[in-house]
Amino acid sequence: MPELPEVEITRLGLAPLINYKVSKVVIRNSSLRWPVDKSLRKILIGMRLISLKRRGKYILAEFPKGTLIIHLGMSGHLCIVPKNRKIKKHDHIDIEFSNKDHQIICYNDPRRFGCILWTEENPLNHKLIKNLGPEPLTDNFNVSYLFKKLRKKTASIKNIIMNSHVVVGVGNIYASEALFHSNIRPQREAYKLSKDEVNNLVAAIKKTIENAILKGGSSINNFLDVNGKNGYFQNEHQVYGRKDKPCIVCENPIQQIILGQRSSFYCKNCQK
Repeated sequence: MPELPEVEITRLGLAPLINYKVSKVVIRNSSLRWPVDKSLRKILIGMRLISLKRRGKYILAEFPKGTLIIHLGMSGHLCIVPKNRKIKKHDHIDIEFSNKDHQIICYNDPRRFGCILWTEENPLNHKLIKNLGPEPLTDNFNVSYLFKKLRKKTASIKNIIMNSHVVVGVGNIYASEALFHSNIRPQREAYKLSKDEVNNLVAAIKKTIENAILKGGSSINNFLDVNGKNGYFQNEHQVYGRKDKPCIVCENPIQQIILGQRSSFYCKNCQK
């Protein structure tokens, strides 16, 4: 699943289309996680893309009369393609713009767990968004906030930081990496972390996500940016996907366990 860095890379890649008007909308398959409103074929025509924002893993494409709320799901991606390109399997939605090349934002999603929703209300009040936790790269996500959140949490710390109501966008990859950099085992009960450990964890989450964005995200399975290029942060993973390989610090083999039905990777020597 694309995590916050991959969604942010996508948002930034689409930015050149801001201020251009929509000239055509093609819906080949409206059956995503929730049905795509087929009236978008008419609603969006002639409307200018005002801005592209992100909240958690949602991209918010703002138009004069409303906002498209876009989530990439498990396997979705948005790409910019030329008008006369060959249609690929799973190219479900095209939004064509009136720029010189009539470029198209294409939504491709083999598993169709993503969504493209239209709202004419404030998107931050939408039911999918209004209860999300703070953005990890903002000042609202800080040591005092997280330490307070963890006080009565008996679940594993990894599952807690992956909870979007606690902090948004920290998925499986970046949770594993941040916990390694803060020397905390993923299965530790959250309430047992000291304030110093929480301080290290908050700093590690911020640094890990910032670095991943700078490196274009992680292309593990099928993530590509809007120009069809791979990210390369996966080349810097310290623990994720490295079962039985030597730890880069102590050379002990990296362990793999299952937490919350997801694979978790850690070093039993470096992480306590």
